[in-house]
Amino acid sequence: MLSNEKNKSVISTVNSDNYAWSSQRAWVEIDNGALSHNIFSLKKLLSPATQLMAVVKADAYGHGAVSVAQTVLKSGANWLGVATVPEGIQLREAGIKAPILILGATYTTEQVRAIAHWQLQPTICSAKQALLFSEILEAINFHSPLQVHLKIDTGMSRLGIPWHDCAEFVQLVARLPNIQINSVYSHLATADSPDQTFMKQQHQRFESAIAILNDIGIQIPSLHLANSAGTLSDKSLHYDIVRVGLAVYGLYPSVHLHHTVDLKPVLQVKARVAHVKTIEKGCGVSYGHTFIASQQMRLAVVGIGYADGIPRNLSNQMQVLIRGVKVPQIGAITMDQIMLDISTIPDVQEGEIVTILGHEGKEQITAEDWANQLNTISWEILCGFKHRLPRVTVI
Repeated sequence: MLSNEKNKSVISTVNSDNYAWSSQRAWVEIDNGALSHNIFSLKKLLSPATQLMAVVKADAYGHGAVSVAQTVLKSGANWLGVATVPEGIQLREAGIKAPILILGATYTTEQVRAIAHWQLQPTICSAKQALLFSEILEAINFHSPLQVHLKIDTGMSRLGIPWHDCAEFVQLVARLPNIQINSVYSHLATADSPDQTFMKQQHQRFESAIAILNDIGIQIPSLHLANSAGTLSDKSLHYDIVRVGLAVYGLYPSVHLHHTVDLKPVLQVKARVAHVKTIEKGCGVSYGHTFIASQQMRLAVVGIGYADGIPRNLSNQMQVLIRGVKVPQIGAITMDQIMLDISTIPDVQEGEIVTILGHEGKEQITAEDWANQLNTISWEILCGFKHRLPRVTVI
């Protein structure tokens, strides 16, 4: 077993190098129990009529798209959201049959053909794109109308037709052969902010756009607006579907939303002590000698570095867990290794497990902790762990 927790077992297989997992220098653990718990907790916030779309783009935020998709669907998610056509194809090739929405823009003949073949559902955000889809589907004699989702821009200033121009756009798409409108949706720009002023303005714009459509007799099958922050902060944003990303993985979009639902982090990063040594007072550690020992100290070298996803800017700032105790990282983080001050923990041995992110006993280090130190966001931390680190599922 890779984890120190006796109630969890590894169900992943050995990688192509044919190394036993006990020989791995570092790895990412994905807790399926926590993943299921988060879906159950999120579903409790929703009305029975509201469906949950789990966003699994970017390899499920670094957690492993296929295994995450399988788990969340078994746990009650209804939809999957991806950013690109290849991400959707990967899920279909794995045998996943749930509806998959492509959240990003698609605009080439090859993309349209692939979307139709793999029964994916694209986002349409311009009249030009809609016409392209209809023409290509006609040319390939697609057997039934393709389900599409229309994006309107209510203030994100990214994809989508301006909300006040939605009537003409939706009417055009509704008249086109070979495609069928499944939903109209928009995206919130500031839902994670304690100040809800602009979020409420976006909500009002979305409501106004839908009212315009209703006035001209266009009934949209489903509506969706809420991301993770919107889902946690305001039930009036839920509509027919909520699109949840970060919260699925057990992290909160903002500190002020921590009280809204019980979430458990799904990802832990672990590594092994590769070498233990004693250094003397005045000895410099790592490149540039950014750390100088103020006294004799015990040092552990751990086999993980910035090439694996630990931000180098955390050098001399981060802590890790050994035997449930926080110890400081010292010196510059290198490509493949970090150094730790283990002077307070006796008899640390080569091969011992170090928790880089995660929990041991009563202590915990989270992606949010790193994000706060680096003035960035948890999403970036999660997506940063490279695939040199094997993903290991634990139950």
